[in-house]
Amino acid sequence: LKRASCCKPRHPTKHLPLALRARLSLRDGSLQDRQGRSAGLFGTSVGASSSSSAANPIRKVVTMLQAMQAKVTEEGEQSQELYEKFMCYCKSSTGDLSTSIQAAEDKIGELGPEIQGSEEKKLKTEEELKSDQDDREAAKVAMSEATALREQEKAVYDKFMAESSTNLAALTKAIAAVAKGMSGFLQTRSASVLRSLLASSKDVMDTDRQELLAFLSAKEGEQYAPQSGDITGILKTIKDEMFAEEQETMATE
Repeated sequence: LKRASCCKPRHPTKHLPLALRARLSLRDGSLQDRQGRSAGLFGTSVGASSSSSAANPIRKVVTMLQAMQAKVTEEGEQSQELYEKFMCYCKSSTGDLSTSIQAAEDKIGELGPEIQGSEEKKLKTEEELKSDQDDREAAKVAMSEATALREQEKAVYDKFMAESSTNLAALTKAIAAVAKGMSGFLQTRSASVLRSLLASSKDVMDTDRQELLAFLSAKEGEQYAPQSGDITGILKTIKDEMFAEEQETMATE
């Protein structure tokens, strides 16, 4: 019996200190509890993974990273395309720019003589303008003088025409009075006008003037017999000459 009892297996923690055995007991219980929960979680995760993979946070992160990768790739392709277009533009515009610069330099060379010619033309135009302004001022002075002279001539013409008209009327009345026997003519204004005409006119011959003045000096009722020539003829001659002078003056006015 002792041998049999000696052969019985001993508990491995039987001879350990009490505190250490308590810690080992708690560890074994916790391990068993975690194994049970792991088994339950494993079963639950298998069921959940089969029903929906979207609830997995890792999958969400992977999906988000894939979307970011696609977007970055697309933006990279767009940037590359823009870069290639820009390089193409630079290469093509460089030639155009060089051509434009050369054309502008050639144009500058051509504009030099044109600018000089324009400046010379401007100076010439300014000189011509100055000359035209001087001519204009001179023309104004000449026009003013001509206007004054014309006014004087007009005044002389008006005076001449007025006197000529009066003298012709007096001669016409004198001729008619002589033809009728001079009844009442010597006391009229026309006789006075005729006397003034004979006294001032240089176109009447002295013999005719003396005879006409003697005729006009006769008293009313006296019969005057001229010594030489005919009074009527002299008066008509003077009238015709004055009328011709009047017509000539009117034509030249």
